Amino acid sequence: MYKGTNASDGIGIGTAVIVEEAELIITRREVNDTEAEVQRFKGALETTIAETQKMVEDLAARVGEKEAEIMQGHMMLLSDPMLTGEIENSIQNDKVNSEFAIENVCNMYADMFASMGDELMQQRATDMRDIKVRMQRTLMGLQSVDVSALPAGTILVAKDLTPSMTAGINPANVTGIVTELGGRTSHSAILARALEIPAVVAVNGLLDKVKDGETVVLDGSAGEVYVNPEAEVKAAYEAKREQFLMDKKELEKYIGQPSVTKDGVQVEIVANIGKPEDIDKVLQYDAEGIGLFRTEFLFMDRTAMPTEEEQFEAYKKVAAAMNGKPVIIRTLDIGGDKEIPYMGLEKDENPFLGYRAIRLCLDRKEDIYKPQLRALLRASAFGNIRIMIPLVTCIDEFREAKALIEEIKKELDEKGIAYKKDIQVGIMVETAAASLIADIFAKEADFFSIGTNDLTQYTMSVDRGNKKISYLYSTFNPAVLRSIRHIIACGRETGIMVGMCGEAASDPMMVPLLLAFGLNEFSMSASAVLRTRKLVTGFSIKELQAVAEKAMSFATAAEVEAYMKEFMEKMTD
Repeated sequence: MYKGTNASDGIGIGTAVIVEEAELIITRREVNDTEAEVQRFKGALETTIAETQKMVEDLAARVGEKEAEIMQGHMMLLSDPMLTGEIENSIQNDKVNSEFAIENVCNMYADMFASMGDELMQQRATDMRDIKVRMQRTLMGLQSVDVSALPAGTILVAKDLTPSMTAGINPANVTGIVTELGGRTSHSAILARALEIPAVVAVNGLLDKVKDGETVVLDGSAGEVYVNPEAEVKAAYEAKREQFLMDKKELEKYIGQPSVTKDGVQVEIVANIGKPEDIDKVLQYDAEGIGLFRTEFLFMDRTAMPTEEEQFEAYKKVAAAMNGKPVIIRTLDIGGDKEIPYMGLEKDENPFLGYRAIRLCLDRKEDIYKPQLRALLRASAFGNIRIMIPLVTCIDEFREAKALIEEIKKELDEKGIAYKKDIQVGIMVETAAASLIADIFAKEADFFSIGTNDLTQYTMSVDRGNKKISYLYSTFNPAVLRSIRHIIACGRETGIMVGMCGEAASDPMMVPLLLAFGLNEFSMSASAVLRTRKLVTGFSIKELQAVAEKAMSFATAAEVEAYMKEFMEKMTD
C-alpha cells in the first residue's frame, strides 16, 4: 500500500493508464522578421483561447458554472494585456522565437506567484505554467494527450495533472486519479471533487511503482493506493465502494433538516464562498447561510480596481439569493504576498506579518476601503449582510473601522440611500494577539469568526506552505486548541455569536471538540455541509464534555489526534 494525500473522496477500482506529456525542449532561436513572429504568437494565442473557451463551455454544461471558472481563470490570463504585451515585447526587442519568449515571461510570472506562499497564488502559478505549455505545443504543432478518450474503468496515473487536462476527463470512463505531485487545494483536485472522481495525489515515486494495465485500487478519503492488490483486498474495497455510494445517497435525507444535537442544542452550518456564482452549490447543499465571503476574488484577475457599483452588485446578488439568511462578508484581505499590479503594493519581505488586510485598508481608505464599505452597506438593504474585519490585532484597528462605517452610514442617510441600520460588524479571530484579548474584543464586536488556518500558523509560528516544518502545522496542537476554547468562551460570556470559517470547522475529528467548547456556527465548503449536519445530529453535547476534557489533557497534537480518531471510530461502529 502506498500513501498520498486524500484529494477527492470515494473508492476507485480499475486499470492503470499512465498519462505522460512529453517534456518540451525550448531553445532560443534568433528571428529577423519580428513582425511575422509576433503574428505567429498571436495565432497560437487565439487558438489556445478558442480551445480554452470550449473547455469552459463543456465544464459549465457537464459540471457547473463554478467549476468552469477554473478554466475561465485561464482565459483571463491568456487575455491579460500585460502578459501578452511582455511576450510581444520580448519577441521584438530580444529578436527571439515565440516559444522562447513565452517560456521566459510565463516562468517569470509563475515563479512570482509561487513565491507568495498563498494557496490561491500557488494555483495561479500552476495555471500560468499550464497555459505556457499549451501555447508552446500549439506553436510546435504537437497534440496534447486526449484524456477524454480514455477507456472505461481507467485509473488515470500521472506525474501531475494540469487543470486543462483534468477538465477534459470523462467521469463515466475514469474511476480514479493518482498523481505523484499536487495537493488537496490544487485546481486539479478541486476539479476531481467537482467531477466526483476519487483521487489521491502526492504519492512519492508513483511512476516507478505502477505500470500500464496493472490493477489499481485507491481510497480517495484515506489517501491510500494499492497496486495489483490481493483478491481479498480488492473485494473489501468493492464492498467499501458500495457503502460509500449508499452513505452519499443517505446524506440527501439531511436537506431541509435542522442542525440540532441529540440533546437539543441548535448550531448553524453555513458555507464559505469566493464569488457570487458559488451560491448555486450553497443552495444545493442546503447551507444555513454564508459564513465567509472572501471579497479578494473580486479584486483579482483584472487590470483595474472593481468599482463601488461592481462590488455592490456582487454583494447584493449573494444577499438576495440567501433570502434573509446571514451572509458574513469579509472586507479585503490582501497584501504584499498577492501580485495585483494596479494596486501598486510593494513586495513585503514577510507578507504574512506585513502590510495587508485591515492594515492596508485603513491606510488606503479613499481608493480601497470606503468604496468597499459603502458597497457593503448599500447591499445590506437586500439581505442579512454582516461585515467581518480580518487580521485585527488590537482594538484600535477595530474601532477605526467601525468609526468609518458610522461615517459612511451618515453619508447614506443624508442621501436617503437604504441600508441595514443594525448591520452587525465582527472580527475574524486569526492572530495570537486577537485570541489573547478576545475578552476585550467581545465587548465591542457583534460576532467572532475563528480563522483556524491562520490562527494555527500564527500560534505555532509555522509557514503552512513550508513542507519541511509542516509537522508543526496542526489545529490539534494543544496551544491552538486552548486558543480556540478561550476565544469561544470569551464570546459566549458576552453573548455574541462565535463561528469558525477555517478548514477545522468541517473536520470530523474536530467537530465534537468545537461542539463541546460551545461553537455556534460552522462554516465550510458547501459540499461538506450535509455530512457535518449528519455528524452534529448524532452527538449529545453533555456526553461530549468529558471527551473534550480528556482531549485537552494531552500534551501533544499526535496524542489528541489519536484519541479523537479512536473516539470517532467507536461512534461509527
